[in-house]
Amino acid sequence: MTQFDLIVVGSGPAGRRGAIQAAKLGKKVLVIEQGKRVGGVSVHTGTIPSKTLRETALNLSGWRERGFYGRSYRVKQEISAEDLRRRLIITLNHEVEVLEHQFARNRVQHIRGRASFVAPTTLEITKDDGESILVTGTKILLAVGTKPFRPDYMPFDGKTVVDSDELLEIQELPRSLVVIGAGVIGIEYATIFSSLDTQVTVIDPKSTMLDFIDKEIVEDFTYQLRDRSMKLCLGQKADKVERLEDGKVLLTLDNGRKITADMLLFAAGRMGATEALNLPAAGLVADSRGRLKVNPETFETEVPNIYAAGDVVGFPSLASTSMEQGRVAARVAVGAIAKEPQKYFPYGIYAVPEISTCGLSEEEVKERGIPYECGIARFRETSRGHIMGLDAGMLKMIFSLKTRRLLGVHIIGEGATELVHIGQAVLNLKGTVEYFVENTFNYPTLAEAYKIAGLDAWNRMGEIKAV
Repeated sequence: MTQFDLIVVGSGPAGRRGAIQAAKLGKKVLVIEQGKRVGGVSVHTGTIPSKTLRETALNLSGWRERGFYGRSYRVKQEISAEDLRRRLIITLNHEVEVLEHQFARNRVQHIRGRASFVAPTTLEITKDDGESILVTGTKILLAVGTKPFRPDYMPFDGKTVVDSDELLEIQELPRSLVVIGAGVIGIEYATIFSSLDTQVTVIDPKSTMLDFIDKEIVEDFTYQLRDRSMKLCLGQKADKVERLEDGKVLLTLDNGRKITADMLLFAAGRMGATEALNLPAAGLVADSRGRLKVNPETFETEVPNIYAAGDVVGFPSLASTSMEQGRVAARVAVGAIAKEPQKYFPYGIYAVPEISTCGLSEEEVKERGIPYECGIARFRETSRGHIMGLDAGMLKMIFSLKTRRLLGVHIIGEGATELVHIGQAVLNLKGTVEYFVENTFNYPTLAEAYKIAGLDAWNRMGEIKAV
């Protein structure tokens, strides 16, 4: 039986970052990955594929140039599923090669197989050929991620009714698509296919969507989606789903409405991929969604030597935060000092258009009773926005009237997930509205929107009163 300082189950963002961190600290590390190649859900079915699909769709459809050339403009007239897949394969191969090189350079051992607990410190690895080996770890980090929630009542067939993993394998682009689930994954894929001129309908039993995002941003987003003929059936539930003989799918909603489409994407939640781990043998219990409870500061589970990080521990379920969780968990596990992470992290939604947010929303500021002022800039107010042909997009900042400090930044539009980091830095460094008013930004840039929004708020807040 082979002994390791740290065994990591899963090679996604949390797993790979944790493994490499422990190896850099001189520890003997093993990564167990059940997939055909390293990278986990993030590389093969989640973050990287969906963002690659988005970029390919925007490039081939000419979406970014339609502000100048009209809604009928397309770079490639006939876009196929193979066109999307070709770029996806190139990107994924590159990601895997980089990760394998990182493991080799840091002397991280990795093995392909399915891991399950035999005891709190011992795992059995079952390979594809049926061979099993036992390994023990002084510490164990579970970074197994999640998988799509697949309810029994949904007639999945991998072609007409698919989950978010199967969507990447479709052979033809649908002319019409119904998406059940108005969460991040559902909305991202809905808007990506809409940019390819697929007629998209989104269904969700909740009457609102993306509730953790500033309401004004969601309202702007909703307007843009409806403006391009996307149908949003919020507050409605699909009572019945049937596959028709002509290859289409028929949905009957709880209000009696019937919707027919070429394809249905079920994207209503994900489950922690813990089912095969034999958690009872380790003294662990997952919740109803397969997630594990951890100490939010150390990521240690109820079993002292076992840690968990990434999507399997729940919110915020971001690749970026998962990486940091994995790094912190590994440092704590091997006895190294782990500094407390920065308070504010950005949340990115790679829809079309992008949304990114950091800090408090206006609703949260109101709930806390903080006197505040908002500053808003429209991308069309910037010279770079004119050059790019942008007729939509906005940046919103919220400032405390008492301290003048930035409380939150919320962006929708082109480059939102890049632009947010300026606001994130100011938030974590406790900067004030004066930073944006007095700072010089490159011209012409979309980042200049920070200056415009800062001045918008400052004009109502006034100058700092002399003591």
